This record gives sequence, structure tokens and C-alpha cells, in this order.
Amino acid sequence: MTDFFYLVPVALVLGVAGLAAFMWSLRSGQYEDLDGAAQRILFDEDLPLKDAAEERRSTAQTGPPGDARDRADGSVTDRPSSH
Repeated sequence: MTDFFYLVPVALVLGVAGLAAFMWSLRSGQYEDLDGAAQRILFDEDLPLKDAAEERRSTAQTGPPGDARDRADGSVTDRPSSH
């Protein structure tokens, strides 16, 4: 019986916290565009291959001398440049 003195307030606090989180999500617009989220998965928004290669080249880290390196003109060499 004494367990109810702990369980009931904990349940009420969790219920109020859940209700508050739900009300916050309503006010912040989480449920505004339900159809858009369902349709967004159907459309492919990947970068074209040329843009994806440029993105990888710009974020790639160069390795130690002797490893493959990207040149400024986009070509790749397996030896360090001499300039």
C-alpha cells in the first residue's frame, strides 16, 4: 500500500511531462506538413555524379607523400608533385 504513495505521484509527473511535450510539439509546428514528409521520401535529391565527386574532392584529406593525391585540375596522381 505504501508503494502507491510513490507510484501515483511519479505517474502524474510523467503524465504531465508527456502532455507538456505534446503541447510544445503542437505549438512548434511539428505536425504542420504531414503530407510533405510522406512525399519527401519518394523523391531522390542526390547530387549529380559531377557534384558528388567535387564534394568528395573538397573534403578529402591528403595522405602522406607517395599516396594518391588530387591535383587542382581534378586529375589524380600516385606520386607527389614536383612543384
